Amino acid sequence: MKKLSSLSLAILALAATGAARADEGMWMPSQLPQIAAPLKAAGLALDPAKLKELTQFPMNAVISLGGCTASFVSPQGLVVTNHHCAYGSIQYNSRPERDLIKNGFLAATMADELPAAPGSRVFVTVDVKDVTDRVLDAKTSALTGKARVDAMEANEKALIAECEKDAGHRCNVYGFYGGVQYQLIKQMEIRDVRLVHAPADGVGKFGGDTDNWMWPRHTGDYSFYRAYVGPDGKPADYNKDNKPYQSKSYLKLASSPLKENDFVMVTGYPGRTNRYRLPAEVDFTFSWQQPTVISAFENRLAIIKAETEGRKDAELKYASTVAGLNNTMKNFQGQQESYIGSDILDRKQKGYAQLKAWVNGDAKRAKEWSADFATAEKLIAERQVIAKAETFMTQGQPTLLGTARTLLRLAEEQTKPNVERKAGFQERDLSRIAAGLQSLERRYDEKVDKAVAASFLAKYLAQPASTLNATFLSALGLSAGMNEAAIKARLDVLYAGTKLADVKERMGWMKKAPADFKASDDAFIKAAVALYADDEARENRDKELGGRVQQAYSSTMKALIAYKASRKEPLYPDANSTLRVSFGKVTGRTPGADGSNWTPFTTLAGVSAKATGTGEFNAPAAQLAAIKGKQYDKYAAKELGNVPVNFLATLDTTGGNSGSPVLNSKAELVGLLFDGTLDAVIADVDFNPKMVRSIVLDARYMQWQMKVVDKADHLLKEMGAL
Repeated sequence: MKKLSSLSLAILALAATGAARADEGMWMPSQLPQIAAPLKAAGLALDPAKLKELTQFPMNAVISLGGCTASFVSPQGLVVTNHHCAYGSIQYNSRPERDLIKNGFLAATMADELPAAPGSRVFVTVDVKDVTDRVLDAKTSALTGKARVDAMEANEKALIAECEKDAGHRCNVYGFYGGVQYQLIKQMEIRDVRLVHAPADGVGKFGGDTDNWMWPRHTGDYSFYRAYVGPDGKPADYNKDNKPYQSKSYLKLASSPLKENDFVMVTGYPGRTNRYRLPAEVDFTFSWQQPTVISAFENRLAIIKAETEGRKDAELKYASTVAGLNNTMKNFQGQQESYIGSDILDRKQKGYAQLKAWVNGDAKRAKEWSADFATAEKLIAERQVIAKAETFMTQGQPTLLGTARTLLRLAEEQTKPNVERKAGFQERDLSRIAAGLQSLERRYDEKVDKAVAASFLAKYLAQPASTLNATFLSALGLSAGMNEAAIKARLDVLYAGTKLADVKERMGWMKKAPADFKASDDAFIKAAVALYADDEARENRDKELGGRVQQAYSSTMKALIAYKASRKEPLYPDANSTLRVSFGKVTGRTPGADGSNWTPFTTLAGVSAKATGTGEFNAPAAQLAAIKGKQYDKYAAKELGNVPVNFLATLDTTGGNSGSPVLNSKAELVGLLFDGTLDAVIADVDFNPKMVRSIVLDARYMQWQMKVVDKADHLLKEMGAL
């Protein structure tokens, strides 16, 4: 592993300057030796130093699905994750005559396993290198605006190309602390992923949107994939001759029962937190951005419901989309409720003022950082004006227009040497683009898409004419103030004039040249061509602004790092989809959000009490019969007198942690992280240790359901649990 830069070492040292709290912190594995004392005090039985080694147990058993986390649980590539993380594959394989969402799926043998949704991947992290000095070399650091962004992108692409000479691996550069530090992360990219087992929706999604982000919870949020590689053991596309991937390590189910106050830790790939955002960003998020998104999601969901009514196949096509929209919307609603009437912004402003006062209290610090605070604030305000003007234009884009724009950009980029192409359109990205085009076959319905586009375009065209993009209006034949009926009439013409709804047509455009696009009569291809120059202009505008923001913002973060060090306070970076570890204990909350005392465990008794036989609480009859007959097998907890279903823990997590393995003090699997509580999701911005609880599927419930109800004994045997 490459030697860390002096800046990176300074950041790591921050972890040792103060006592890390067991309930806060999404720590990079490299930081864990610096917080060894609190880890051991909390109950970890392993050597914390070993947890930083990504190629050793247990870290090499924890994998990313590209949006969710999962883990290997057998030597034959068996992967466990959340049901909602595998939902896209369950949905993709469902048909009205074979509804895997409703009835679940269990492959009796490996030969019966189903290909996951197009583009499904298993990413195994194998190496991390600090590359700050190569991304921001002396020449690049001297640049500003678009020139700075272009130079950074060129440096990153060079690093990635060098890394990906090792075939079968995916490499990416990630920024930390607002662009102060950069790491090159290398992952094995397993492309043949198959669906092995998913419980019925009445288990995996029991409680639905009603119980989502709520406690008490009784959801069996688990499913299984299997990772396959070619006969030579290297990543390969789907082929019947492929064989299960043999991971170097895999997690074993807990050998001792989990109890209240036990130590637990979670390893995973949390998506994004914003705890170090400037006060102006926090204010914008909660005063405009999130309320706008919530309203947009409500509108989109209502349209999907209305347009799929009585059309089962269309409903199945949008099942995954609806689940994702509902999940994010409820999260944002919870954040809004926690924010309104709180002192969060006031505390952010006071903390920011203290930081600036500390900077200005020393001539050297003021010279280095002070001016960048004002610059960052000014540039962020400019970016917010653009967001307000263009949000509904983006929301109103017909799906197939977006497809056409992507295909045209691909054609233009393919005229350049691979190294000069825009990131996202290089040779390494072709399979991802193809998978997206393929997946539309089970994710797109014209009637739904047209209704959504019309609704959001009406909102866009109702904005002041001065804020509208004239090129966009011309390309689609729209005009300011147009009502929804007129917009629908225009969209009828556009949709009737395209063949991109056909999968073969879409795929064929991947190999065509820019001249083919310019000669096309396809309505959405023509619109994409008309928009191309404006798309480039807006991209360059955003690059210029983004480069200036990055430079100023990273300076404010350097000041924060120095400030925290002066106060001997630990500092972990905001989540950014890279591997992290947090730790805490199994515990309830007094009082809970509803005023009652939240006990740490729920049990099967709660499942039968909630079951209504319909809708979101439609537990399978076989499951209810087993509960009624007290067929607990060996999975009941003595102190509960029942099988535990879900539990609460003081683990610092966020989106992306879904599916993360929750481990006991010996790194044995005790559960799967799948949710948090609604009044604590504000922790993405403002962490409150008294409120934050993560909701975890108890592994004993998963095993009980698999053995007693679904008869998945062969999988339990493979996991060493029988």
